[in-house]
Amino acid sequence: MDGKIKKLDDSLISKIAAGEVIERPSSVVKELVENSIDADATQITVDVSKAGKKTVSVVDNGYGMTYDDAMLSFERHATSKIQDVDDLFSIHTLGFRGEALASISSVSKVEMITNAGGSEAVRISADGGKISDVSSLGAPRGTAVKVSDLFFNTPARKKYMKSDAVELEHIVDIVTRYALINPKIHFRLLNDGRPVLSTPGTDDMLANIRNIYGKETEKNVVPLKYSSDGIVVSGFISKPSLTRGGRD
Repeated sequence: MDGKIKKLDDSLISKIAAGEVIERPSSVVKELVENSIDADATQITVDVSKAGKKTVSVVDNGYGMTYDDAMLSFERHATSKIQDVDDLFSIHTLGFRGEALASISSVSKVEMITNAGGSEAVRISADGGKISDVSSLGAPRGTAVKVSDLFFNTPARKKYMKSDAVELEHIVDIVTRYALINPKIHFRLLNDGRPVLSTPGTDDMLANIRNIYGKETEKNVVPLKYSSDGIVVSGFISKPSLTRGGRD
């Protein structure tokens, strides 16, 4: 009598693992923006079409990747952030699991162009988790990732995506959060070619608040700074006049 427990094939394992990381278009944006921030980018452009259901593109001017690193980046659990277990207790980056590109590419079609500062960039195309093409071309230092047809091979997950308005709201929320706490980075968000959000990248958090929430909000926030035992917290808090009820 055959046993009931079966070993899953690698393709199914990848799709299940991707479901833990990639839930909707904003998950793709989050993973790619975190990679850009970890790459010391000072300019990050997020360009989506149909609120990310059709394409998600993230372009940065960070330090980019070499050919070998770019190829490894599509492998699960391949990361530059940790080398051994002790590194888990001293992580200063947003990502460290080495799952972002592997998870994204397993449920979409991905094209990545990256240049670590050399004379040529590498372009890698992946389809459903498998690299389909690798070539060289001229491109500036940094990384550009374009994700198309999210969940094309997992239709059950695709049908759970909400309306364009709802999915775009999630994307705006993700970009807003990272833009506010990274005032040195110039962020741009576009949907279907139309500007949605932009920050100056001038290391001025108040300017970020003005650009994202408007002048009225800028006038009604007060600076906050607290330090204790080597920990420093700084930012802005809104006056009661701006407080409103809501889920967020």
